[in-house]
Amino acid sequence: MNLETRIKMNDGNLIPMVGYGTIRVPDEAIVTALEVGYRYLDTASMYKYNEIGVGKAIDSKIVPRNELFVCTKLWTNDIREGRTREAFFESLKKLKTEYIDLYLIHFPAEGYVQAWKEMEKLQKEGYIKSIGVSNFRKSHMQNLLAQTTVVPAINEMEVNPGFQDIEALNFCKEHGITVIASAPLGEGRYVQMDELKSLAKKYDKSIPQVILRWLLQKGILVVPKSTKEERIIDNANLFDFTLTAEELIFIDSLNKNERSYADPDNFDF
Repeated sequence: MNLETRIKMNDGNLIPMVGYGTIRVPDEAIVTALEVGYRYLDTASMYKYNEIGVGKAIDSKIVPRNELFVCTKLWTNDIREGRTREAFFESLKKLKTEYIDLYLIHFPAEGYVQAWKEMEKLQKEGYIKSIGVSNFRKSHMQNLLAQTTVVPAINEMEVNPGFQDIEALNFCKEHGITVIASAPLGEGRYVQMDELKSLAKKYDKSIPQVILRWLLQKGILVVPKSTKEERIIDNANLFDFTLTAEELIFIDSLNKNERSYADPDNFDF
């Protein structure tokens, strides 16, 4: 595996296993990520100026568009207001591209089933290659599948040592839905996790690198973000060591079912 390694989603399209998250990062950090070798850029309309920053990077042609994998997301207000199509084209304009590789429903806000149906249309029209969801629990995915025809290619959901929604992860596995870990480091709370210090020392890696490697070996994609060049590079150096089966089980056992950010069953934004 390396930064260019891609896996096949349930719709037949390929997605890199490691991407670069762009929330709250400056434009120059996005350029740095591309120069380091990242080819998957993860943004969202909710990130405000970040879609514009990603668009600048795409337009700069540092990397040919056909080598990039670009993901953005539909925000809750647009879902509730029935603005899926309008919001999508607003994102497309900011991103300065003719298509999106992956478009996600950011949170299961009221109206997400109808939003999904509009996304299916946009996919058929060729504007989106793959469609998926984000922060969906099992109940949300069950409801979606019961009323629509296209199974999500992706569920980008919180997964880290302290929070592992096993029920949702198992549902995704059963239905061939690829999982991307959001908040893989627990919004920073696990960067210095005491339980992982000995593993980091054993492999001469940082604790974040151990966590990201754990996720990759579980078949879960990662999109870490950082504004610092050295960490952008470190987050890409995940392919020269392999955790043992026992070590994977140990990290699994650290689950406390403690979320690092909003609960998809109870949010008000």
